Amino acid sequence: MRFYSMMKFITPRHPSISYRPIKPSDLEVLVKIHGDLFPIRYEIEFFHNVAHGRDIVSWGAVDRNRPNGQSDELIGFVTARIVMAKESEIEDMLRFDQSRSDQALVYILTLGVVESYRNFGIATSLIREVIKYASTMPNCRAVYLHVISYNNSAIHLYQKMSFLCVRRLHSFYFINGQHYDAYLFIYYVNGGRSPCSPLELVTLLVTYMRRGLKLVSATVWKNGEKNGSKRVKYRDKGSLLPMTQSKRSITIEGGEDDHVLSAL
Repeated sequence: MRFYSMMKFITPRHPSISYRPIKPSDLEVLVKIHGDLFPIRYEIEFFHNVAHGRDIVSWGAVDRNRPNGQSDELIGFVTARIVMAKESEIEDMLRFDQSRSDQALVYILTLGVVESYRNFGIATSLIREVIKYASTMPNCRAVYLHVISYNNSAIHLYQKMSFLCVRRLHSFYFINGQHYDAYLFIYYVNGGRSPCSPLELVTLLVTYMRRGLKLVSATVWKNGEKNGSKRVKYRDKGSLLPMTQSKRSITIEGGEDDHVLSAL
């Protein structure tokens, strides 16, 4: 068994990135990379489910030009789960035949790229693998995920990839004793679309934004009365936990190759 705790990823001058499904032999590296990238520690069962494809689909990125027998070793990954549309939190954001019970969605769970391989477009390519997979499922209508509201780089990435920001969820995350909002992003496939017209969707988004501003204003006013004004400081690291136990994902700041992780 290889010893990975001191493992370092040295990027070749001319990497040759390719993508493949994650397999059982990736288990140890997969655990190591998740531990290095994310503040949340997953149960080992999650990694076994990923490696063996049990209710989770996944893709890994490898550099075929890495030396010393590491040309098939993971440098990035994305994991996702198939959920039924009627059982999802975005059912109201889809227009589909309600009489059909097989309508599905793909929900992104975790996404990560090791630090030395950032800015090669690997995260973008991994997300495209998910979209391509979803598009091959005739009954799939969308890919979706959540992004914490202050992570502008991640928001820009998904917007660049034509994901639609359809909802703002207030106090969605509880991080280091503070609540943070999240944005819900959707990428429609196979004719999936919003139940609203473009004009109705814009109106809905404006309504959510106005509600958000009112909530923030009320919170600031209340806090000002009780404790005086305080400056909120954000930390790059910390324990990130959603408020509920339902499937959620978290994006950590880190540029183009942001990490999306889910509390399962």
